[in-house]
Formats: sequence, structure tokens, C-alpha cells
Amino acid sequence: MLYRLTFALLLLASAAAAASAAPAGGDEVPAWLKAAASSAAPAYDRKVPAVVLHSERAVTVGEDGRVVTTTTYAVRVLTREGRAEARAREVYTTDTGKVRELRAWLIRPSGQVRKYGKDETADISLGDDDHVYIEARAKVINAESDVDGPGAVFGYQAVSEERTVFTQLDWDFQDALPTLVSRFTLVLPAGWRASDVTFNHPKVVPVVAGTSYTWEMKNLPHVEPEPHSPELSSLVPRLAVSFFPEAGARGSLGPGFDTWAEVSRWLSSLHDPQAEPDAAITAKAKELTANAKTELEKIQAVGRYVQSIRYVSVQIGVNRGGGMRPHRASEVFAKSYGDCKDKANLMRAMLKAVGLVAHPVAIYSGDRAYVREEWPSPQQFNHCIIAVVVGDDTKAPSVVTHAKLGRLLVFDATDDTTPVGDLPDHEQGSLALVVAGDDGALLRMPFTPPEQNLWKREVEAGLAADGSIRATVRERLAGQSAVTARRLFKGLAKSDFEKAIERWVSAGGATGAKFMKIEPADDHGGGRFALDVEFSADGFAQNMQDRLLVFRAAVVTRGQSLSLAEPTRKHPFMIEPEAFTETVRVRLPEGFEVDEMPEGVQLKSEFGDYTASYEVREGHLVFTRSLVQRAATVPAAKYKEVRDFFGRVRASEEAPVVLARK
Repeated sequence: MLYRLTFALLLLASAAAAASAAPAGGDEVPAWLKAAASSAAPAYDRKVPAVVLHSERAVTVGEDGRVVTTTTYAVRVLTREGRAEARAREVYTTDTGKVRELRAWLIRPSGQVRKYGKDETADISLGDDDHVYIEARAKVINAESDVDGPGAVFGYQAVSEERTVFTQLDWDFQDALPTLVSRFTLVLPAGWRASDVTFNHPKVVPVVAGTSYTWEMKNLPHVEPEPHSPELSSLVPRLAVSFFPEAGARGSLGPGFDTWAEVSRWLSSLHDPQAEPDAAITAKAKELTANAKTELEKIQAVGRYVQSIRYVSVQIGVNRGGGMRPHRASEVFAKSYGDCKDKANLMRAMLKAVGLVAHPVAIYSGDRAYVREEWPSPQQFNHCIIAVVVGDDTKAPSVVTHAKLGRLLVFDATDDTTPVGDLPDHEQGSLALVVAGDDGALLRMPFTPPEQNLWKREVEAGLAADGSIRATVRERLAGQSAVTARRLFKGLAKSDFEKAIERWVSAGGATGAKFMKIEPADDHGGGRFALDVEFSADGFAQNMQDRLLVFRAAVVTRGQSLSLAEPTRKHPFMIEPEAFTETVRVRLPEGFEVDEMPEGVQLKSEFGDYTASYEVREGHLVFTRSLVQRAATVPAAKYKEVRDFFGRVRASEEAPVVLARK
């Protein structure tokens, strides 16, 4: 989905991991693989499925832009689950590239060797149901079923060739697996130069010999998954390299990028000519906005229409820059489908037809910390959204201020669950490039305030003397809280959605509940979602010798909670902005009164506030609670503070109320 596949292909197809040794001849196990297989690795936790013994990419660049890449890779399987790592994969594009060679070897613990070549190689498309046509393919060798136990070593070697206009590459020194040796080598023509940036790690200084550059890291530890962590791409060491020909020798190569303004100018040259409205687009835009009274209403009307267009991608000429050029707005409108950049482009054209100016925005979808300011490159982006120039009267959480362009309302026309005025949570806080020629600039996307993501609940319940309960729950959600509910609602069949609600209610203590009503209502345009639920359940309160009733005032759980089971962690802890408020009124059973109830709680921290209170009023126990979470990436060193705060929140919510017979 999105620019995502395009840029992933650019990164994978323009280079792949490599070996300094020449390709092995015949069917013999090559020397590099024998050496890797004999490597001694540390003892790892039993949860680690495999260890990468050798991972290398060697890229040789020709003066005409032809790139030859040699890849070598070896992995030792440590567990049954690690068998899935015994796989070779080399990506290429059919119009500008090819895989010259792909061979693999499996060395079993007994020393027996299984060799793989053309007969065991599959050639597969990288498209999916959203892609009508795509030039990206991969050659794959899968040896998983041949791995008969821990200790097996799988290795492969590939040589690929690609002609590309791009003069930038990147390299992940590892994925989550521990890695003993990781190496990237770049060989340039005489007179060319390279510059590099290291992410998520102190700078790795290359060994330079003439125009050959080699970056190497060793003994990289396993990256253990932890809940609420940054994405892996923000945890593992990464390398970004730009290379430049000598003056006047760029030839057929595309532009190099030293500044973000240069990236903006280049992307503008691809986008702007495609965004002109024709008569049909103009007529439709005026029809959609005929009843709009404000600037915001015009944007909302056009935004809803563009979101309704089917997402379909046609990827042609990826390595010639075609994967970043949208189709003409008139073509997208006529066919009523397109990918992310096509949708953004069509929306620009429609807004232009009604007198509004908009710019494409290049962003990375999936990791808000992925884009780094120190490496100006279009290859840091995988998605395209839009920024609409608005006046002071237009108010919305997704408005940002640009130094030259003024106030911009940012909107994702591809995400059909997030309305105009809001941004998907995974894009909030990201660095994104507003593509506007010389005025283009990298801009931090906003985090919506917690109060804009309000989750409000009211519960009316009646408790009987036998411990049974009958309750009505009214939920009103806004912003990203509404988006979360909307995604669930739209993504499930009616019966499955109702089962999800039933499980949520049961998790709060109403085991075996009987439901009289489950009634969702989605106000997409208003950015709200409502849910009304009525149910009854036996045994909600624990009946003790027919004298006491013990129950939790929180009749149903909040529905979202942070996973804090582990006492320590290695990675930062990410908290999303949201606000939750609830009022619960429980009618007390005849003949009972409150004997014990928890004390009120007030908690404050840099990442959240929580309050809870209890009182008896007119025969009812009234329980209120509110939680405000502020957007934060908390360092691992402060994890104890997070755990203590939310532990006290959980203790308050689980505290029992005791009723006694009068």
C-alpha cells in the first residue's frame, strides 16, 4: 500500500547484500560459507531462533548508472522456529534489472551438504491484490522443509544487475537476529565520491581504498521484541550512503541530493504537471462543494470523495523514477482508482478547481521515527499524503505552520478511517517533506492533543441482592479513539464485531452475559463513533454467606491497556495520546448499604494524569475515573516510572467495593 512498496523496491532492487569473495565455481561450498559455518557464536537465550553468521552486500557502480550487486548471507538455525530463516530472496525489476545468479547451500549438523540452483528457484511477483501491474519480482530459494534440526547452516550467494537513476543506497546491518559479521562495500568509478550517515548507532567509519568504501560491524546482539517499542527500523543500526560522480559526469544518472530543497524540487517536477484539473474534474469538484459554506467544508467534501476511490497501484518504471510520479489527475478520476500519490494528486487537482492550493507530502508510514533530517533523500519515504493551504478561520488538530507556505491542513486521502482534520496515529509526530519546489521543507507532523482523542463512557447499572447485574453502557469516541473503533467495525462482519464486544464485556467480570443490545453508530465525517450496549449477567458480584456483596465499580474494562508485565526492558516505551473519562452509576440492591469502598486517587506524571473517585448518592454508588495519556517516547531507564504509574492506575480500577446487609 502507498509509496511504501515503491521505495522498498528501490532500496532492494538497486543493491542487495554481498560478498567480497568472487562467486563460487561449480557446486562446491564456497570458502566464505565454510568460514562462516565454522564461526563460534555466543550462547543465546532459547527464544532466539537463529544467528546470522555472515551478511554482506557489495555494490559496484558503473559510470553509466549500471549497478552490480553481489550478496552473501549465512545463518545458523538454533530452534525449530528458526527453520524459516533458511531462505534466499533476491529482488529485481523486469524493465531495468535481472538476477544473474542465485545459488544456496544447506550444511546439516552431520556435515552433509544440500545444494540449490535453478531447479529449486522460484520467480515470483511482489504484487498483491492492490497492484494491477508491477515490475518488481523476486527469485527465491526456500530450504525450510530441508532443515532437520538445530545447528544447520543455510547460506546463499546472488549476483544481480540493475540500471538506476538513483545515487543513494541504504543498508540495515541486521534485523532482529543476532549478527556476527555485517559488511557493506561500495565501489565507485574513478573520480567519484561517497558520503554516509549512520542511524541508531554511533557513526561507523568506512575503510577507504581509492574509490572503494567498506563499512563493517560485528557481534550485534539479538533485538528482543518488547510491547510498545519503536519499530525495528528505529532500533537496529542502519547506514545511508549517497554517491556523486565527478563534475560533469552525471550523464543518464538522476539528480543527487545535498539538501531537502533539492529533493522537493525533484519531486515537484514529477507531481506538479500531473495535477491539472480538466473539465470533468472541475465539474465534479464544484458539485461536491456546492453546499459547502466554509473552507473546511470544501476540503471535507473533496476528501471524503477521494477516500472513497479504490486503492489500486500500477508500478511501471520504478527505477527510472516512475514509481514516484503520480498518474494524471484526469486519468485517475476517469478510472476511479489509484495509489496513495494518485489520490493525493487527484485531491490537489479538485481543490485547485475550487480555488484552494495544496501540496503533496512525502511521509514514511509505519514508523514515525524512520525519516532522518541528516540524509536528504526521497528514498526515506514510502507514502504520499497532502497538505492544503488554509486560512486562520480553519481550525483542526492536523493543521501545522510552514515558514513560507503558512498554515497547512495535513490529510491522508488513502486512510479511509481517518477524516479530514485528523491524521492516522502512525503518521503523527513524523518528519515529512512538504513538496513545494524551492519552498519545500521537512516538517514535523502534529500529535493530536489527548482531548481530541476522547473516549467518554457512561454506565447505568442495577445490582441485585443475588449478585446479578443489568447494565447499559454508552460509549462516545472521537479522534483516533474513534478511528480505532471504526477500523474494528469496518474490518469485521456484523456477527464478528458483536462477538468482539461480548468478549470485552466478559473480560470486565460479566462472565456469561446476555446481550439485549449492541448498537454501533459511525459518524465518519464528524470524526466520531458511538456504541450502546445493554446486557445482564449473573454472579457479577461475589455473594458471601448472603451477607456481603463484593464487586468492582468498573463494570467493564477500559478496553485498551498497556502491556507492563515485564519488570525491566531494553527499548524505549511509546505512549499514544488519548483521554478517557467514565461515570458509573450502580443502583444498590434493596436492603444493602456500602460497607467499604476504595479511596479516591489522584496521580500525575510527565506522561499521564489519572483520577478516580467514589461516593454514595441517592441509593447509587457513583464511580468516576479519568485518564489522560500524553504522547511520549519514554527511555528504558524511566520504564519503572511508567510501570509504577500504570500499576497504580490498574490497582485503583480493580479495587473492590463491599456491600453489607443493613
